Amino acid sequence: MSGNRRKAFLVSAALVGGMLLMTACEDGDTATDTGAAQGSPSATPAADASKPSNSGSGEGADKGSDTAGKGTEDGAGSGADTGNGKREPVGQSCGSNDISWSSRSETQAGGYILVMAKAKPGITCVLPAALPVVAFGSDGTEAGPAEQSVGQQITLSGGTTAYAGVNPKTTNSDGGKELESIIVSVANDDPDPVSLRVGTITVQDPIVTNWHTVPTDAVPFN
Repeated sequence: MSGNRRKAFLVSAALVGGMLLMTACEDGDTATDTGAAQGSPSATPAADASKPSNSGSGEGADKGSDTAGKGTEDGAGSGADTGNGKREPVGQSCGSNDISWSSRSETQAGGYILVMAKAKPGITCVLPAALPVVAFGSDGTEAGPAEQSVGQQITLSGGTTAYAGVNPKTTNSDGGKELESIIVSVANDDPDPVSLRVGTITVQDPIVTNWHTVPTDAVPFN
């Protein structure tokens, strides 16, 4: 081989070797870029997962506020509204078994029976603004009203006494039935009526007054 041909061969070999080296470097860079590209998407969800979610905490706070509000409304209190933003306890109605009953005969207005009602010790109750129930005999004849208007409620407690006057006979005839006791109660549906002995009386078209706090107001004028 001549000197010129040998030089040409060495130059060609050097050029081929350089091209192969450049190709290898490009392939390495491509592989590095591809790996980085594939690794970057997986990093993004990890970052999102670390962010706190606000939906649960907001809903829980709202529900807690609603519950507290309802508790305040339900706890407003019960009783009668006095009109000044306050509520007063409503007194219980009297039942016949809450009362100590007694009676006595009076001579005014042709004679009548005065019925007296006091609360038993330790009891405070309200007599309704209604006619006392007074019945006579086994047939349950009831006394009608001796007054044209309904009375007032009376609170019984301690030494307070309520009075009602009963006229057992309002007719001038000789008829009627003779009895020795009357049945009294606070209301028609009262389960505990009381029998009071009043001596011998003649009953015909009986009447009874409303409850009063003064005995002279309970005279049953016919």
